[in-house]
Amino acid sequence: MSEQSGSGDVYTHGHHESVLRSHAARTAANSAAYLIPHLSHGLRVLDVGSGPGTITADFARLVAPGEVLGLDRSPDVVAAATALAAGAHLMNLSFDTGDIYALDFPDDTFDVVHAHQVLQHLTDPVAALREMRRVAKPGGLVAVRDADFHGMSWYPELPAMAEWMELYQKVARHNQAEPDAGRRLIHWARDAGFTEVSPSSANWLYATADERAWISGIWADRVEKSALAEQALSYGLADAAALARIAAGWREWGAAADGWFLMPNGEILARA
Repeated sequence: MSEQSGSGDVYTHGHHESVLRSHAARTAANSAAYLIPHLSHGLRVLDVGSGPGTITADFARLVAPGEVLGLDRSPDVVAAATALAAGAHLMNLSFDTGDIYALDFPDDTFDVVHAHQVLQHLTDPVAALREMRRVAKPGGLVAVRDADFHGMSWYPELPAMAEWMELYQKVARHNQAEPDAGRRLIHWARDAGFTEVSPSSANWLYATADERAWISGIWADRVEKSALAEQALSYGLADAAALARIAAGWREWGAAADGWFLMPNGEILARA
C-alpha cells in the first residue's frame, strides 16, 4: 500500500525510500497468491492503494487483454507506477490518483477490486470495503490482504524488537488505524454487508541471511528516517535515542545467524 486513504487519514509508513524499497519487492506471487486462481483473461481489475505498481503489473499480465487500473493518493507514486507500466509495455495497465472512500466509478464496474496492506492504515476500513463493494460487479470479488502486527513473531527475542512493536502499535493507533488488521478482516467485511466471505492466511518469513539483511535494513531505516520516525517524535511517543536503539536492535537481529521473523497476513475473498 501507499498513501491511499481519505484526506483525514494519516499513512503511518509514508514514502521514504526504505518504504518504497519494501513495496517494490511485492509481486502477485508473493503477496496475492490467494487471488491468482480467480484471475482470468479479460477481467477488469481495480487495485486500490497500488503503490509502486508491481502487484498491479502482474495482474495486468494475468488478465490481459482485460483492463487493470491502479489507484493511489500520492501523485508522485502514481507517476512512478505509470513509468513502470510504460517500461513493461503493459498497454492494458494504467494508474491514477483516487480516494478509497469515494471511488470515481459507477456501480458494478469491476470484476475484481483488490487492496493489499491498505485497510490497516484507514480510520474507517468498513466504509472503504463498502465502497469497494459498490464498484464491484454483482458476483465479482473484493480481495483484501493485511498484515497482523501483534501476530508477528521473531527470534532472538531482543528487547529492542519488543520496543519496536510497542512503538509501532502506539503510532498506528494514534493515527486511529488498526495495525492488527489481519484478524479483523472477516468482521469488517460482514459489517460492510458481505455475506459470502472466504478467509485465508499466508506468511512472509525472513530466515535466510539475505532475507534477514534485507528486512532488517528496511526496518532500521524506517525507524529512524521514515514518516514512522517523524510521527513517533511529533506525537511524543519516542525520542531520537529510542529510535536509534530500536534501529540498532533491528540490525542486531539481522546479523543473528539463527534469526527468524514471521509476518502473518489475513486474506479474504468477499463476493459482491
